[in-house]
Amino acid sequence: MLDTRLFHHLVSWLGQWPTRQPLQVVGSERRIRPAWDGQVRPAVGVGAPGGLVLSVPPDRLAAVRELAGKPFDTLLAELPAVVGYPAWQSFPAVFRYSLAPTPLPDAGEWVAADDPVLPTWLRPFGDVLVARDGDGEYLAGVGIKRHDRYGHELSVGTTQAARGRGLARRLVAQAARRVLDEGAVPTYLHAPDNRASARVAEAAGFPDRGWTAYGVFRSE
Repeated sequence: MLDTRLFHHLVSWLGQWPTRQPLQVVGSERRIRPAWDGQVRPAVGVGAPGGLVLSVPPDRLAAVRELAGKPFDTLLAELPAVVGYPAWQSFPAVFRYSLAPTPLPDAGEWVAADDPVLPTWLRPFGDVLVARDGDGEYLAGVGIKRHDRYGHELSVGTTQAARGRGLARRLVAQAARRVLDEGAVPTYLHAPDNRASARVAEAAGFPDRGWTAYGVFRSE
């Protein structure tokens, strides 16, 4: 049985869950409103073994449903233009969640995201979990994307010099425990070919259940 928090997160984030169809396209106002960082996410999809729900702006619903009849790789390639963002890109990801993070020792402390020693990618987060060296220099950090009250996605980064010490997995597990304490379920997304991120997720207690995620984002 699906965790209640995860169920409510997917309903809130996508507009519908579950589906018994291989691909179900739904319209949601969430796709035209600013997300956790103030940016729009014009297409978001989550797939489980029972099927995939693809959430798009309501006024693009008919056009995307027509596109859904094409091969899935073609759908992903054409999706940005069909949802109104032709210069953006679509991406696939592995979607993971944890109900029992690995009991690893804590590795960091929670600080404000505007701390001057932190890297710029952490700035959009309200507060972040950070590991520092003995001189106070940043080593690794986790930010929380609070999509809604039920689902909080973790994002982790480690400096090149600090890799291989197990900091990322400890920080992810520590942040996941906080998310669960707050009454939400922690999620974790990574590119299918990112083996390092996959190892971090597995070690922190985020198993690969065969779930996937898809989205459209601004290309840099």
